Amino acid sequence: MDFAHSEKARHYINAVGTFIQQNIAPCEKQILSEYQQCTEDFSQWFVSEKITALKQQAKQAGLWNLFLPDAKLGQGLSCLEYAPVAELTGRSLIAPEIFNCNAPDTGNMEVLYHFGSTEQKQQWLMPLLAGDIRSVFFMTEPDVASSDATNMQATIDIQGDKLILNGRKWWSTGLGHPDAKVGIFMGLSNPENDKHQQHSMVLVPLDAHGFSIKRMLSAYGQLDAPYGHGEAEFNNVEVPLSNLIGGPGHGFAIAQGRLGPGRIHHCMRAIGAAEHALALAMKRGLSRTAFGKPLLKLGGNLERVAEARMAIDQARLLTLNAAWKIDNLGVKQAMTEISAIKVVVPSMLEKVVDMAIQIHGGGGMSDDFPLAHFMAMARALRLADGPDEVHKAMVAKLELAKYRELA
Repeated sequence: MDFAHSEKARHYINAVGTFIQQNIAPCEKQILSEYQQCTEDFSQWFVSEKITALKQQAKQAGLWNLFLPDAKLGQGLSCLEYAPVAELTGRSLIAPEIFNCNAPDTGNMEVLYHFGSTEQKQQWLMPLLAGDIRSVFFMTEPDVASSDATNMQATIDIQGDKLILNGRKWWSTGLGHPDAKVGIFMGLSNPENDKHQQHSMVLVPLDAHGFSIKRMLSAYGQLDAPYGHGEAEFNNVEVPLSNLIGGPGHGFAIAQGRLGPGRIHHCMRAIGAAEHALALAMKRGLSRTAFGKPLLKLGGNLERVAEARMAIDQARLLTLNAAWKIDNLGVKQAMTEISAIKVVVPSMLEKVVDMAIQIHGGGGMSDDFPLAHFMAMARALRLADGPDEVHKAMVAKLELAKYRELA
């Protein structure tokens, strides 16, 4: 098991790091301040002209679709090779979009790449890969405990050559983006089947009759414009049968394939955010004094810095181990590690950012620094793609299976 960076990985680490430093970092604060103007009226949300220009620069530099392990449609990076690149983008609040490596589009593109029909790939995957449109994933529902995805009440009624969709979804990330054109809807299609073969995934154009956006939800007081986390309603939305992804009852199998690499991406970006938070804490703690000493040498802060360093490095190694297993053994053989990082990494980020905020004082809670955004990210990740408790239960279940003969 070797986590050393390949020559290709080193190239993209250097190129992405340089691009962020030279092109993104100097204007990130200004771009974020532009988005602060966005109100709850998401119909007025916009994409910063600087973001559009930076995306074009990144595409021309060959720093585009880095997440996709396909040398023709992406850059051909394996999960392990992309991991350190994802970490670099996580140090910025806007970098993932600029490289066309942002959620939920990466996961949706992977679904279409692995499971989509030729027609679906041509109509939706290619525009997503080009960055011409954005997408949404409709899974979580407001009226059920979505930690158990088999609770889903939204329905997919198969009627001959068409599908009729009904239900409510929320926390659908990216729904407010002006370029969002299509969503992947997961719902109950085959209730007669085993509980993990009852659901399907369907492509839904966001201009379909019967589809409506009810509101954007704030997370920790932030609307996260221009992406947003929306609540939507599907009222007898009719789409052709050809919009079904894979086949009836394949929803959970597709979701497993989607979430494995996606969790690597999430966790490595979170590790990048933790590194940025620690760096900010170090600079602040060494540059300010209180009671005649640098802040870093007061109140046990040095010990907290040491704990943060160790926690970040442990989380990174655990995530790289999961990435290696996905590449070499497949998602099914990496289930323990995939669930483990989903618990460990967001919790680590939460603690590191909390420490950094404390050292920054009141400034740490403001938009003068990215720490409040990182904290919201950390807390959200402890729920997104399944809460901590679900992943701990999975790790325990897999561990118990090793001792079945003793049970």
